[in-house]
Amino acid sequence: MDRERLILLHHCRGAGWKTIQSILAVDPDLKSIFQLTKAELREQLRMNQRNSNDFWEDIRNLSYRSIKQTYEKHNIKILTYFDSHYPGALRYIFDPPWVLYSKGNMEALSVPLSISIVGTRHPTGGGLKSLEKILNPLLQKGWMTVSGLAAGIDTHAHELTLTHSGSTIAVLGSGIGQVYPKSNMALARRITKSGLLLSEYPYETPPRRWQFPERNRIISGLTRGTLVVEARERSGSLITADQAMEQGREVFAVPGSILDECAAGTNRLIQQGAKLVMEAEDILHELSLVY
Repeated sequence: MDRERLILLHHCRGAGWKTIQSILAVDPDLKSIFQLTKAELREQLRMNQRNSNDFWEDIRNLSYRSIKQTYEKHNIKILTYFDSHYPGALRYIFDPPWVLYSKGNMEALSVPLSISIVGTRHPTGGGLKSLEKILNPLLQKGWMTVSGLAAGIDTHAHELTLTHSGSTIAVLGSGIGQVYPKSNMALARRITKSGLLLSEYPYETPPRRWQFPERNRIISGLTRGTLVVEARERSGSLITADQAMEQGREVFAVPGSILDECAAGTNRLIQQGAKLVMEAEDILHELSLVY
């Protein structure tokens, strides 16, 4: 595997996860892909004309040296699926990212005790207190947290971790050069001091709606358990929970009133088999068999 070619390929327009998978299936050393014509790209990779034109142009004009300089300038490390230090927990999910970009403390990826946390962007006071009650004991024991830097529960989880001098990973739905939401720029900078910003998108990739559900598989895939705190019936948090289940990971949910819309999703998860959580010990007991 030519690592440099994979990284360059990852920056080409039209080179999504499935496209790269298809390329690696027929050209595992990434030697012939750079020689294909537009017509051959359309035929072999089943690309439409627009994507094949963009891809063909980028694969010939982009420079790995220039790409590398951009990431070095911003102190961003690049990991590929084929690197020995690629996160082990993530390597074995169904669709692991081919390339990851990270800024901060890389040791966060190897903290043995960790949990993913997701929830509504508009939490209630009770939801925030529930998160604190459950998470604080874990943080005191040195657990690491993984979340998505979104407003609400995600933000509170990151901030609680930093307050306890812990390590937290924020998985972005954009490139690291386009942190979203902008209101969390200062938090993102704080996270890089002891934790990590992580993204599967090239540096200047803007936030797009479809990228957030896509990145959720990374949030759940990095740990052995995902905690859901307040989620409506239809929410991105439930997508993360579903992906955690598909990945064979534990799913924990904080129950709530049947009259509260913010608890409808978490209560439904419990109906479907998620572990009802009322205190940190519920998580510690369940994951003690894993760690």
